Amino acid sequence: MLRWSITFIVLAIIAGIFGFGGIAAGAASIAKILFFLFILFFIVSLIRGRKKI
Repeated sequence: MLRWSITFIVLAIIAGIFGFGGIAAGAASIAKILFFLFILFFIVSLIRGRKKI
């Protein structure tokens, strides 16, 4: 999922350089959502991964 967010942020940067405002904004918002989902799943996996000794 982190790979997808990086892909969309790179797409947003390239679209922003070439002046495609709507595409850049859409790709940036998708990248932002995917990044926060990745962080959320990472934190949940850290919590669930701990085992009681």
